[in-house]
Amino acid sequence: MNGSLMNQSDCPEVVVPNPVFFTIGAVSFAENFLVVVAVIRNRNLHSPMYCFICSLAAFHTIASLTKTLENLMIVFADVGHLNKKGSSETTLDDAIDSLLCMSFLGSFFSILAIAVDRYITIFHALRYHNIMTMQRTGAILGIIWTVCGGLGVLMILFFDFKLIMICFVILFFISLVIICSLYVYMFMLARIHARKIAALPVGGRNNHHQQRWGSNMRGAQTVTILFGTLVVCWSPFFFHLVIIMVCPMNPYCECYRSLFQVHVALLTSHALFDPAIYAFRIAELRHTLRKMLLCSDWKLCS
Repeated sequence: MNGSLMNQSDCPEVVVPNPVFFTIGAVSFAENFLVVVAVIRNRNLHSPMYCFICSLAAFHTIASLTKTLENLMIVFADVGHLNKKGSSETTLDDAIDSLLCMSFLGSFFSILAIAVDRYITIFHALRYHNIMTMQRTGAILGIIWTVCGGLGVLMILFFDFKLIMICFVILFFISLVIICSLYVYMFMLARIHARKIAALPVGGRNNHHQQRWGSNMRGAQTVTILFGTLVVCWSPFFFHLVIIMVCPMNPYCECYRSLFQVHVALLTSHALFDPAIYAFRIAELRHTLRKMLLCSDWKLCS
């Protein structure tokens, strides 16, 4: 994509060494795979929120594997062991790109699902278990994986059409607006609720309710951090797509496009940050990961 619209400019392309991509892929795969195993093994984590977190980690795991495989193909092609324009290599490359697109979209929609789950937890606490049943959670995850898989294939098959790229960018920004609006509304209501609690006399306050509220708000803050990390890691890449559509032949735009590999490295490094955020912010998951890492016999850690 970047090479098809190259233009002469005074800004040479910035190349990220392959070992950087290999390191990001290996570390992010290990982190996210541990999260998936932790959620599956610990029954205390079998709830809708952790299912969505597990889905997010699974998408990150696929992205790490496929990006590592793509870099291996590049290395083999550079030394002459693969034909860059061969039919089998092209088919494999398209499959890898489809999986990458599916993973990136799935990461985004998983975070959106986590945000909605936190909203229901905070403001519909009494009806939460009736609204977010495990059956509905499974249906939501099935829809996310099916839609993202289909979109990943379609985007690669028709990426040469500008309409597909436009839809991709529009989808990204619409989703950002939805999540941002949800967060603003959530924290506005949380502020009003906190003021009402503060206005109550000391004897009229329910400590258990306050603790539950504080725990739910901490969960909402965790999702906010996840969302902020996603925006920081993804925005340069999507701005790159906008640059391609708006000024593909402008040398000034080409200076920004020369950073394409940096944008891809930042995009893929998103999978590094999310597991660290889980482990730091969520006590139950952190405890499970610690037991998995420190115990040689996992049966003793259950």
